[in-house]
Amino acid sequence: MQVKEILRVKGNRLLSVEPAGRAADAVKTMAEQNLGSLIVVEQGRMVGVLTFREILLAMAQRGSAIGEVRVGDIMVRDPVTAAPDMEVNDLRRAMLDSGARYLPVVQEGKLLGVISFRDVAKAVLEEQDFENKMLKGYIKNWPA
Repeated sequence: MQVKEILRVKGNRLLSVEPAGRAADAVKTMAEQNLGSLIVVEQGRMVGVLTFREILLAMAQRGSAIGEVRVGDIMVRDPVTAAPDMEVNDLRRAMLDSGARYLPVVQEGKLLGVISFRDVAKAVLEEQDFENKMLKGYIKNWPA
């Protein structure tokens, strides 16, 4: 299976696989690279996403063995996507509504990266920390 590095996002690599690739090879790549998802690309166009969830479902259906299963047979086709200017709450809602833990970020048909549920949770926490600091500063400086 050929794994391609298709771009760099914030210093992280975004790796892709082809739908004809073996799922077992994708698992190996995901484990080696500490990734929860791979973008599935065919002829330069995103056609799906493969996550550990789809791999686990495939293993459960096949009695733990994925052997010669192809990525295209188990990937999520036409995944829910995010726009680069989406607000954190909109991302969170899209993930909760769709059940997706990874959203490809697409602008004008071009894949820019992937945002994970962990990324969203981190952004929410940082936003809340900032708001708490601002509120505490405001209360501390409350006029008498």
